Amino acid sequence: MKILVIGGGGREHAITWKLANDSCKPELFCAPGNAGTARIATNIDVGAEDCNGLLEWARTNRPDLTVVGPEVPLCAGIADVFAAEGLAVFGPSGEAAQMEGSKAFAKDVMTAAGVPTAASETFTDAEAALSYIREKGTPIVVKADGLAAGKGVIICETVADAEKAIASTILDKTFGDAGATIIVEECLVGEEASILALVDGETIVTLASSQDHKRVFNGDVGPNTGGMGAYSPAPVVTDDMWPEIRAQVLDPTIRELKKRGITYKGVLYAGLMLTEAGMMVLEFNCRFGDPETQAVLPRLGSDLTPALQACVDGTLSEEMVTWKPDACVSVVMASGGYPGPYEKGKTIEGLDAAEELEGVVVFHAGTKEETGEVVTSGGRVLGVTALGRDLSTAVDAAYSAVAQIRFDQAQYRTDIAARALPR
Repeated sequence: MKILVIGGGGREHAITWKLANDSCKPELFCAPGNAGTARIATNIDVGAEDCNGLLEWARTNRPDLTVVGPEVPLCAGIADVFAAEGLAVFGPSGEAAQMEGSKAFAKDVMTAAGVPTAASETFTDAEAALSYIREKGTPIVVKADGLAAGKGVIICETVADAEKAIASTILDKTFGDAGATIIVEECLVGEEASILALVDGETIVTLASSQDHKRVFNGDVGPNTGGMGAYSPAPVVTDDMWPEIRAQVLDPTIRELKKRGITYKGVLYAGLMLTEAGMMVLEFNCRFGDPETQAVLPRLGSDLTPALQACVDGTLSEEMVTWKPDACVSVVMASGGYPGPYEKGKTIEGLDAAEELEGVVVFHAGTKEETGEVVTSGGRVLGVTALGRDLSTAVDAAYSAVAQIRFDQAQYRTDIAARALPR
């Protein structure tokens, strides 16, 4: 079986790694991939957002399945383009992917479906948005409507903060066209959890819970990033919550989309805030999370290929997904300065030593090979990941592996999963 994985980050390395370990042993290709995927697949020199280039390659090479990792090509409709060519593709249609591509669209779907979420209003005018904020008071959250690589959410503690956020988003176009429309919503207080589910248009199969760490520094302070680490399971998601998650979030969302003529196939990711008043949906994503995937897939006891294929075919069932009892922790090692400006081309040492430790796998994100060496090429560089019999064991193993790896100006959080350990 021939499988193409689109993307070049840590999520795509984790997906490729899991597929490589499936019993069917597929022939794997990654576009564009990274230094990590190059060890287990054939990297293709085509960018993840180059839909025409990807289609041209697929027409020639006819993969049996294409797995789309990032949100940008999904929101651009790559699944529709591939399907029109008779190519099996795992990922939602362009219309369905607007659950991530437009926060305003997702809010409208949630409201219509009765999904619990923060009260909000949508604006294209800066003065109107500010007037609303002055009326509602702070803290309050300003979100870019479109895709902003996980950085388009600004928590405003004061009206002055909100003025800066709105000026940056609407007027200065910090997030480009993604910020032409903004959502201003109440600031929810609680603990976050990430819920990923496989969907075949009808059947929904939830994956193991996880928790991401968005802020760049220890203690959840500093600017938002694409994610500085994750762990699974998230103890804050208790067993008795799963029926509620299905009944209040996943099932009504899929039903509402179907009412609108949209059949959702692929991964539906619900970002939850668990507040004192109950569970609330912060956002939906239309793909595997990053870095949640790095913490979830190593725990998957069953093969991944059949489940992804079943989503395409409409034959998904609960029996296709089983879990190891182990916990998993993934610590992101990032370039100095991230999520702001950072330097590239730093030589990475100690990768082999890290992966010699029991239960450890290092997922590459912003890496490439140069003259026989692995060097940094992005903000988030590595996801140093470890399985353990419990979260504490997995944390110790992950940080033991981090200690083996070196590159100039490396930064990482030292408190991944700390919130869960007392539980």
